[in-house]
Amino acid sequence: MSHFTIYCVRVSWSVVLLLGYFLYLFLGAAVFQALERQAEANTRHSFQLEKLTFLTNYSCLDGPALERFVQIIISAWEKGVNPSGNSTNPSNWDFSSSFFFAGTVVTTIGFGNLSPSTVGGQVFCVFYALFGVPLNLTFLKHLGGSMNGHLKSLERNAQKSRNHRQVMKILTVTFFFTFGTVIFLVFPPLIFSYVEGWTYGESFYFAFITLSTIGFGDYVVGTDPDKHYIPIYRSLAGVWIVVGLAWMALLLNVGSGVVERAVRQRKRSRQEDKHSPKEECCT
Repeated sequence: MSHFTIYCVRVSWSVVLLLGYFLYLFLGAAVFQALERQAEANTRHSFQLEKLTFLTNYSCLDGPALERFVQIIISAWEKGVNPSGNSTNPSNWDFSSSFFFAGTVVTTIGFGNLSPSTVGGQVFCVFYALFGVPLNLTFLKHLGGSMNGHLKSLERNAQKSRNHRQVMKILTVTFFFTFGTVIFLVFPPLIFSYVEGWTYGESFYFAFITLSTIGFGDYVVGTDPDKHYIPIYRSLAGVWIVVGLAWMALLLNVGSGVVERAVRQRKRSRQEDKHSPKEECCT
Protein backbone atom coordinates (compact mmCIF):
# COMPACT_ATOMS: atom_id res chain seq x y z
CA MET A 1 0.00 0.00 0.00
CA SER A 2 1.41 3.42 -1.00
CA HIS A 3 2.37 5.92 1.66
CA PHE A 4 3.84 9.40 1.81
CA THR A 5 5.37 11.42 4.63
CA ILE A 6 4.23 14.81 5.98
CA TYR A 7 6.27 16.35 8.81
CA CYS A 8 7.74 12.95 9.67
CA VAL A 9 4.27 11.40 9.79
CA ARG A 10 3.62 8.47 7.48
CA VAL A 11 0.23 8.79 5.79
CA SER A 12 -1.56 6.22 3.64
CA TRP A 13 -2.87 7.28 0.26
CA SER A 14 -5.92 5.08 0.91
CA VAL A 15 -6.87 7.14 3.95
CA VAL A 16 -6.36 10.39 2.04
CA LEU A 17 -8.49 9.17 -0.87
CA LEU A 18 -11.23 7.96 1.49
CA LEU A 19 -11.32 11.23 3.42
CA GLY A 20 -11.15 13.28 0.24
CA TYR A 21 -13.99 11.34 -1.36
CA PHE A 22 -16.39 11.76 1.54
CA LEU A 23 -15.29 15.36 2.07
CA TYR A 24 -16.24 15.99 -1.56
CA LEU A 25 -19.67 14.42 -0.95
CA PHE A 26 -20.18 16.51 2.20
CA LEU A 27 -19.17 19.64 0.31
CA GLY A 28 -21.60 18.87 -2.48
CA ALA A 29 -24.39 18.16 -0.01
CA ALA A 30 -23.83 21.48 1.76
CA VAL A 31 -23.79 23.48 -1.48
CA PHE A 32 -26.82 21.74 -2.98
CA GLN A 33 -28.71 22.30 0.27
CA ALA A 34 -27.80 25.99 0.31
CA LEU A 35 -28.74 26.50 -3.34
CA GLU A 36 -31.90 24.43 -3.62
CA ARG A 37 -33.68 24.26 -0.25
CA GLN A 38 -35.18 27.77 -0.30
CA ALA A 39 -36.31 27.37 -3.91
CA GLU A 40 -38.01 24.10 -2.98
CA ALA A 41 -39.74 25.79 -0.02
CA ASN A 42 -41.02 28.54 -2.32
CA THR A 43 -42.32 25.99 -4.83
CA ARG A 44 -43.97 23.98 -2.08
CA HIS A 45 -45.66 27.08 -0.62
CA SER A 46 -46.82 28.24 -4.05
CA PHE A 47 -48.25 24.83 -4.84
CA GLN A 48 -50.17 24.71 -1.56
CA LEU A 49 -51.72 28.11 -2.31
CA GLU A 50 -52.73 26.94 -5.77
CA LYS A 51 -54.22 23.78 -4.34
CA LEU A 52 -56.28 25.76 -1.81
CA THR A 53 -57.48 28.07 -4.58
CA PHE A 54 -58.42 25.09 -6.70
CA LEU A 55 -60.41 23.49 -3.87
CA THR A 56 -62.14 26.80 -3.12
CA ASN A 57 -63.23 27.23 -6.72
CA TYR A 58 -64.05 23.56 -7.31
CA SER A 59 -67.78 24.28 -7.70
CA CYS A 60 -67.16 26.46 -10.76
CA LEU A 61 -64.39 24.34 -12.27
CA ASP A 62 -64.00 24.49 -16.04
CA GLY A 63 -61.71 22.86 -18.58
CA PRO A 64 -58.97 25.53 -18.74
CA ALA A 65 -58.80 25.75 -14.94
CA LEU A 66 -58.36 21.99 -14.64
CA GLU A 67 -55.68 22.01 -17.35
CA ARG A 68 -53.83 24.79 -15.57
CA PHE A 69 -53.93 22.91 -12.27
CA VAL A 70 -52.61 19.76 -13.95
CA GLN A 71 -49.68 21.79 -15.29
CA ILE A 72 -49.04 23.11 -11.77
CA ILE A 73 -48.95 19.54 -10.45
CA ILE A 74 -46.51 18.48 -13.17
CA SER A 75 -44.28 21.49 -12.50
CA ALA A 76 -44.27 20.78 -8.75
CA TRP A 77 -43.39 17.12 -9.36
CA GLU A 78 -40.52 18.04 -11.68
CA LYS A 79 -39.10 20.28 -8.95
CA GLY A 80 -39.23 17.49 -6.36
CA VAL A 81 -42.44 18.50 -4.55
CA ASN A 82 -44.83 15.59 -4.01
CA PRO A 83 -48.35 16.80 -4.95
CA SER A 84 -49.95 14.39 -2.48
CA GLY A 85 -48.14 15.93 0.47
CA ASN A 86 -48.44 19.19 2.33
CA SER A 87 -46.19 22.03 3.38
CA THR A 88 -44.98 20.13 6.46
CA ASN A 89 -43.40 17.30 4.46
CA PRO A 90 -39.64 16.78 4.96
CA SER A 91 -37.50 18.74 2.54
CA ASN A 92 -35.87 16.99 -0.39
CA TRP A 93 -32.90 19.29 0.12
CA ASP A 94 -32.05 18.79 3.79
CA PHE A 95 -28.45 17.72 4.37
CA SER A 96 -29.16 13.98 4.39
CA SER A 97 -31.14 14.12 1.14
CA SER A 98 -28.56 16.46 -0.41
CA PHE A 99 -25.81 13.99 0.52
CA PHE A 100 -27.82 11.20 -1.14
CA PHE A 101 -28.29 13.36 -4.24
CA ALA A 102 -24.57 14.19 -4.37
CA GLY A 103 -23.84 10.45 -4.28
CA THR A 104 -26.20 9.78 -7.20
CA VAL A 105 -24.47 12.53 -9.18
CA VAL A 106 -20.89 11.29 -8.80
CA THR A 107 -21.91 7.64 -9.28
CA THR A 108 -23.91 8.62 -12.41
CA ILE A 109 -26.98 6.70 -11.18
CA GLY A 110 -29.27 9.70 -11.62
CA PHE A 111 -32.66 8.38 -10.48
CA GLY A 112 -34.39 11.30 -12.20
CA ASN A 113 -36.88 12.01 -9.40
CA LEU A 114 -34.96 15.07 -8.22
CA SER A 115 -32.81 17.68 -9.91
CA PRO A 116 -31.62 21.23 -9.24
CA SER A 117 -34.22 23.85 -10.14
CA THR A 118 -32.16 27.01 -9.63
CA VAL A 119 -29.61 28.32 -12.13
CA GLY A 120 -26.93 28.28 -9.45
CA GLY A 121 -27.75 24.68 -8.54
CA GLN A 122 -27.66 23.57 -12.17
CA VAL A 123 -24.33 25.29 -12.85
CA PHE A 124 -22.81 23.88 -9.68
CA CYS A 125 -24.13 20.40 -10.54
CA VAL A 126 -22.31 20.50 -13.90
CA PHE A 127 -18.94 21.37 -12.37
CA TYR A 128 -19.54 19.10 -9.37
CA ALA A 129 -20.10 16.14 -11.69
CA LEU A 130 -17.18 17.19 -13.91
CA PHE A 131 -14.75 16.66 -11.02
CA GLY A 132 -16.82 14.20 -8.99
CA VAL A 133 -17.26 11.46 -11.60
CA PRO A 134 -13.48 10.97 -12.13
CA LEU A 135 -12.98 11.10 -8.35
CA ASN A 136 -15.67 8.46 -7.92
CA LEU A 137 -14.08 6.21 -10.56
CA THR A 138 -10.69 6.56 -8.86
CA PHE A 139 -12.20 5.81 -5.46
CA LEU A 140 -14.12 2.77 -6.71
CA LYS A 141 -11.04 1.47 -8.51
CA HIS A 142 -8.96 1.83 -5.35
CA LEU A 143 -11.64 0.29 -3.15
CA GLY A 144 -12.16 -2.53 -5.63
CA GLY A 145 -8.40 -3.12 -5.74
CA SER A 146 -8.34 -3.31 -1.96
CA MET A 147 -11.19 -5.85 -2.00
CA ASN A 148 -9.38 -7.78 -4.72
CA GLY A 149 -6.24 -7.81 -2.56
CA HIS A 150 -8.19 -9.30 0.33
CA LEU A 151 -9.70 -11.85 -2.04
CA LYS A 152 -6.26 -12.91 -3.29
CA SER A 153 -5.05 -13.08 0.31
CA LEU A 154 -7.90 -15.45 1.13
CA GLU A 155 -6.98 -17.52 -1.91
CA ARG A 156 -3.33 -17.75 -0.84
CA ASN A 157 -4.30 -18.77 2.68
CA ALA A 158 -6.70 -21.35 1.33
CA GLN A 159 -4.16 -22.87 -1.09
CA LYS A 160 -2.19 -24.87 1.48
CA SER A 161 -2.59 -28.11 -0.36
CA ARG A 162 -1.40 -28.23 -3.97
CA ASN A 163 -3.74 -31.11 -4.69
CA HIS A 164 -6.79 -29.03 -3.83
CA ARG A 165 -5.55 -25.63 -5.00
CA GLN A 166 -8.12 -25.18 -7.76
CA VAL A 167 -10.95 -26.39 -5.54
CA MET A 168 -10.00 -24.01 -2.73
CA LYS A 169 -9.75 -21.13 -5.18
CA ILE A 170 -13.26 -21.82 -6.44
CA LEU A 171 -14.55 -22.10 -2.88
CA THR A 172 -12.92 -18.79 -1.92
CA VAL A 173 -14.42 -16.93 -4.88
CA THR A 174 -17.79 -18.53 -4.15
CA PHE A 175 -17.59 -17.43 -0.51
CA PHE A 176 -16.71 -13.88 -1.54
CA PHE A 177 -19.56 -13.77 -4.02
CA THR A 178 -22.06 -15.20 -1.53
CA PHE A 179 -20.94 -12.93 1.32
CA GLY A 180 -21.16 -9.82 -0.88
CA THR A 181 -24.55 -10.85 -2.23
CA VAL A 182 -25.93 -11.21 1.30
CA ILE A 183 -24.43 -7.91 2.50
CA PHE A 184 -25.36 -5.77 -0.51
CA LEU A 185 -28.29 -7.47 -2.28
CA VAL A 186 -30.11 -9.70 0.24
CA PHE A 187 -29.97 -7.90 3.60
CA PRO A 188 -30.55 -4.25 2.46
CA PRO A 189 -33.87 -5.10 0.76
CA LEU A 190 -35.11 -6.39 4.12
CA ILE A 191 -34.46 -2.93 5.59
CA PHE A 192 -36.00 -1.14 2.60
CA SER A 193 -39.03 -3.40 2.75
CA TYR A 194 -39.54 -2.61 6.44
CA VAL A 195 -38.93 1.14 6.20
CA GLU A 196 -40.57 1.89 2.83
CA GLY A 197 -43.43 -0.59 2.98
CA TRP A 198 -42.36 -2.25 -0.27
CA THR A 199 -42.51 -5.96 -0.95
CA TYR A 200 -39.20 -7.80 -0.74
CA GLY A 201 -39.27 -8.27 -4.51
CA GLU A 202 -39.64 -4.53 -5.06
CA SER A 203 -36.85 -3.81 -2.58
CA PHE A 204 -34.52 -6.32 -4.24
CA TYR A 205 -35.39 -4.82 -7.62
CA PHE A 206 -34.46 -1.34 -6.30
CA ALA A 207 -31.18 -2.64 -4.84
CA PHE A 208 -30.07 -4.31 -8.06
CA ILE A 209 -31.18 -1.46 -10.35
CA THR A 210 -29.32 0.98 -8.10
CA LEU A 211 -26.04 -0.95 -7.76
CA SER A 212 -25.98 -1.65 -11.49
CA THR A 213 -26.26 2.18 -11.97
CA ILE A 214 -29.34 1.76 -14.18
CA GLY A 215 -31.40 3.93 -11.82
CA PHE A 216 -34.86 4.07 -13.41
CA GLY A 217 -36.20 6.23 -10.58
CA ASP A 218 -39.48 4.29 -10.21
CA TYR A 219 -38.37 3.29 -6.69
CA VAL A 220 -36.33 5.70 -4.57
CA VAL A 221 -35.74 5.50 -0.82
CA GLY A 222 -36.87 8.24 1.54
CA THR A 223 -39.46 9.90 -0.72
CA ASP A 224 -42.79 8.83 0.82
CA PRO A 225 -44.44 11.96 2.34
CA ASP A 226 -46.52 9.85 4.72
CA LYS A 227 -43.47 8.32 6.41
CA HIS A 228 -41.13 9.78 8.99
CA TYR A 229 -37.53 8.81 8.26
CA ILE A 230 -34.59 9.12 10.60
CA PRO A 231 -32.33 12.06 9.61
CA ILE A 232 -29.41 9.92 8.40
CA TYR A 233 -31.51 7.33 6.54
CA ARG A 234 -30.70 8.59 3.04
CA SER A 235 -27.08 9.29 3.97
CA LEU A 236 -26.66 5.65 5.02
CA ALA A 237 -28.31 4.61 1.76
CA GLY A 238 -25.70 6.72 -0.05
CA VAL A 239 -22.84 4.96 1.75
CA TRP A 240 -24.42 1.58 0.88
CA ILE A 241 -24.51 2.63 -2.77
CA VAL A 242 -20.84 3.64 -2.84
CA VAL A 243 -19.49 0.49 -1.17
CA GLY A 244 -21.94 -1.72 -3.06
CA LEU A 245 -20.78 -0.25 -6.36
CA ALA A 246 -17.20 -1.18 -5.51
CA TRP A 247 -18.27 -4.77 -4.77
CA MET A 248 -20.32 -4.92 -7.95
CA ALA A 249 -17.39 -3.56 -9.98
CA LEU A 250 -15.06 -6.15 -8.48
CA LEU A 251 -17.60 -8.89 -9.15
CA LEU A 252 -17.88 -7.85 -12.80
CA ASN A 253 -14.08 -7.62 -13.00
CA VAL A 254 -13.67 -11.15 -11.65
CA GLY A 255 -16.34 -12.42 -14.02
CA SER A 256 -14.75 -10.77 -17.03
CA GLY A 257 -11.36 -12.16 -15.96
CA VAL A 258 -12.77 -15.68 -15.88
CA VAL A 259 -14.23 -15.24 -19.37
CA GLU A 260 -10.97 -13.80 -20.73
CA ARG A 261 -8.94 -16.69 -19.27
CA ALA A 262 -11.37 -19.18 -20.79
CA VAL A 263 -11.06 -17.49 -24.19
CA ARG A 264 -7.24 -17.44 -23.99
CA GLN A 265 -7.18 -21.08 -22.96
CA ARG A 266 -9.38 -22.00 -25.90
CA LYS A 267 -7.16 -20.06 -28.33
CA ARG A 268 -4.07 -21.71 -26.88
CA SER A 269 -5.64 -25.14 -27.32
CA ARG A 270 -6.50 -24.39 -30.92
CA GLN A 271 -2.95 -23.19 -31.64
CA GLU A 272 -1.49 -26.33 -30.08
CA ASP A 273 -3.79 -28.50 -32.15
CA LYS A 274 -2.83 -26.51 -35.26
CA HIS A 275 0.93 -26.92 -34.75
CA SER A 276 0.84 -30.53 -33.57
CA PRO A 277 2.24 -33.06 -36.16
CA LYS A 278 -0.44 -34.83 -38.14
CA GLU A 279 -0.32 -38.57 -38.60
CA GLU A 280 0.15 -39.68 -42.17
CA CYS A 281 -1.90 -42.55 -43.41
CA CYS A 282 0.05 -45.49 -44.84
CA THR A 283 -1.13 -46.85 -48.13
